[in-house]
Amino acid sequence: MENLNYLAFAMPAFFLFLYLEYKLAQYRKKGHLFKYESSVSNISIGIAERLINLFVSASFYQVYYWVYNNYAIFDIPSNWGLWIVLILATDFVWYWYHRLGHEVNLFWAAHIVHHQSEEFNLTASARITTIQALIRTVFWCILPLIGFHPTMVITMLLVHGAYSFFTHTQVLKRVKWLEYVFITPSLHGVHHASDEKYLDKNYGDMFVFWDKIFGTFQEEEEQPTYGLTHSLKSYSFLWMHFHYYFEIYESYKRANTLKGKFCAVFGSPAVMDQDIRLELEKRFLQDRRFRLRELRFKNYLTFQIVISVTLLSWFTFFYNTQTIVDKLFYLSFILITLVNCGALLEQRKWIYYLEYARLAILLAYLFYSQGYPELVLLAVYLLIVIENAFSLSKWYQSYVLQTK
Repeated sequence: MENLNYLAFAMPAFFLFLYLEYKLAQYRKKGHLFKYESSVSNISIGIAERLINLFVSASFYQVYYWVYNNYAIFDIPSNWGLWIVLILATDFVWYWYHRLGHEVNLFWAAHIVHHQSEEFNLTASARITTIQALIRTVFWCILPLIGFHPTMVITMLLVHGAYSFFTHTQVLKRVKWLEYVFITPSLHGVHHASDEKYLDKNYGDMFVFWDKIFGTFQEEEEQPTYGLTHSLKSYSFLWMHFHYYFEIYESYKRANTLKGKFCAVFGSPAVMDQDIRLELEKRFLQDRRFRLRELRFKNYLTFQIVISVTLLSWFTFFYNTQTIVDKLFYLSFILITLVNCGALLEQRKWIYYLEYARLAILLAYLFYSQGYPELVLLAVYLLIVIENAFSLSKWYQSYVLQTK
């Protein structure tokens, strides 16, 4: 039992709250708050972050212990009064991490993924990347450096993260008096808005103190428009993660001075040349003039998300008992599935080869785990024979590369 990872229950809990939010939205005649394609994209990114973090989160905690054991300035005891100080300190560090994540290109490249969604519900809270988690871990090292024990820090970060999850919703009624102290869904919705008056506001995660002190507070007035000021024209899993790094690189190449190159990396996103994204989208994305409404393959796509969530929960629960081969299988199979989901929404013709790659990985893993690694090449050969004999690619593409 001691080798089991009970964080596996976080995924089922997420979907339970998501289901309750959806039903409440329907009850209040707000079903429009959920858009299928956007929700799938949000959930896919969340699955990837949870998966990759399994491999790296332990090192995050080890960094906290290393900083605390070697460089802690004070020896802070664990009494109730200092827990209050810690929660305030945690949110203060978050404020500056979050603010710099909007004001520095390199940090914004990791954080922008969280703001790409044009819907604002609990699925949007899942849009976190491992790169973003790595950056904020560096910021949070300030807490053990001050002298807070890593156990206290880790506990508080879990509480902090749980609170912020529930601020990504529009179905809870606004309670204005709470906004004098706490970040509410209404206030955090302002942060996710692309309207000019709402830009770069409400960086706090739990408390409004910091925004009011540093002049970044804004309450909700008009209904926000969610997403980026220049929306992303893609559902591609890979493009959503990495497009802004391409934009930084392109801006860096175009800069003729050392100052210009420095600003391309560490300057403000507000002054980034917006034409760069348009040019990159023309270069790397297909011209998607059709509108994805009633998808013929919606059930198939939903099934892939269900499979990914199921595998991730199982893998997480037994992570500490898995071999390196098991871990590589789950990592590669789930990531290919998520890329596959984005490719389905993008209607990419090369999606069929992803299906073959995924099937080959599955067969290789099954044969290897059963002690027959020599059959892996035979399985690949049979796949090639079957494709040549029955032209499965044509049948498959006729199914997934259309809309109703």
